[in-house]
Amino acid sequence: MGVIKLFAAPIRSVVRFPLFQLLVVIAIILFLQAADDASVPGRIFAGLDKLTDASVQFVSALITVKSFTRSWLVTGFMIAYVYLACLLILFLLRLAFGFATDVVGRHNILWLRRSIARERGIVAYRAWEPFERIRPEHIPQQEWEETYAWPADNRPPYLPLSQRILRATIIYVVVIVVVVAALQLFTPFPVATWLGDIGKKLIGQ
Repeated sequence: MGVIKLFAAPIRSVVRFPLFQLLVVIAIILFLQAADDASVPGRIFAGLDKLTDASVQFVSALITVKSFTRSWLVTGFMIAYVYLACLLILFLLRLAFGFATDVVGRHNILWLRRSIARERGIVAYRAWEPFERIRPEHIPQQEWEETYAWPADNRPPYLPLSQRILRATIIYVVVIVVVVAALQLFTPFPVATWLGDIGKKLIGQ
């Protein structure tokens, strides 16, 4: 496992480079566009083209869009949709790979449990080490971990997912409101007025 990660590290660094990702997305779009209309890739591109056209029309109903802006919107929306689709596919593949790794490790398929446990143990130790460095000497390690890492009643030391999403949403809304208010009051960009006009157009539709 360690050898595989060692050889895969340069490839992962290249794949994570934004320009490489952009080139891959453009290549996917060109491949879909060149496919026959009756084939699966051709049908996917037709759906993507319709979705992009609908998005451009939606923006055109909110602001004035001319030929130059329209071309950039078409390109931007198409790249964004393909990029999001690739992220979703990679996320699902990552979940499937993680689940498969759990099954392999739990049932020791191909005798890989030791390797998987060792790799995950290294990751867990690296995450635990900074936490352990701030433990005062007079507090026993078991008490420290039960209080802040993983309580004795086997409850995770963090809020449920729904509460974390709600809290993050509230924080983002407050930050956005503060930024919009600051731009409206202290800059020549009336962002709040623009947003109000867009809201009125949306309600009017």
